[in-house]
Amino acid sequence: MSSYFSVVLSISLVLFLLGALGLLVLNTKAISNKFKEQVVLSVYFNETAKAADITQLQKAFKLTPEVKSVKFISKEDAASMMQEEYGADFLDDVGYNPLEDVVDINLKADFVTEQFLDSLSQIQLQKPFISDVRYDRDLVHLMASNVKRLSFWILVICAIFSIIAFLLINSSIRLSIYSKRFIIKTMQMVGATKSFIRKPFIAHSVKLGLIGSILAVAGLAIALFYLEKYVPELELFEQPIELIIVGLGILLFGMIISWVSTFFATQRFLKLRSDQLY
Repeated sequence: MSSYFSVVLSISLVLFLLGALGLLVLNTKAISNKFKEQVVLSVYFNETAKAADITQLQKAFKLTPEVKSVKFISKEDAASMMQEEYGADFLDDVGYNPLEDVVDINLKADFVTEQFLDSLSQIQLQKPFISDVRYDRDLVHLMASNVKRLSFWILVICAIFSIIAFLLINSSIRLSIYSKRFIIKTMQMVGATKSFIRKPFIAHSVKLGLIGSILAVAGLAIALFYLEKYVPELELFEQPIELIIVGLGILLFGMIISWVSTFFATQRFLKLRSDQLY
């Protein structure tokens, strides 16, 4: 029972860490997408712009599949916002409203690139009633480079953790099989075939792997619950499909490693001579 407990515990702990890393990978992409979708492309209208031109442009953007949201801000609203922000009516000093009507556009995360934003800006600037198109180029460049770098290192860490997980689980199962090496050899000596000997060991190890995986998933669920409670900004439960994928991946990974490790561990002892067991 102690060997079974150690196998289950090692499997659950390793898979818990691996699942947490998987969630980190998925949420890194979600968080980066959220930041990308906060980038605003502002289209400014000059004095020749008519209400019909502005309305038509808004409708065109809303029908564009790359656009997530469109918001129109009149120059009067912009002046009110500046007055609330700075606490003074700057129009009294200037004598007129120098601001322009503007349409703020938020694109979907996959299209927030310098190339696409530059192309969209050039297309809009060709229209006679548009005076300028602006976006934070430095921010977009910084996000793109950092996301690529972060994604690369996270994938490297995932690969390392996967190898460590396999080695630790494999080691635990090999130790468990090692304690039964004499039973394996005795069964072989009385005429049992290799597949017959392997079958109960594999079935038992897969069962232990499944139990360990379920414990790991339960631990992750508890951790996610408390993270969502105390850090709701992460919005961890906004991606149910990704959470299900991670949960199923943990279950399958635990059972597959248990099956593979048990197969090769039993195969090793089946090939040994009786005097090599000591």
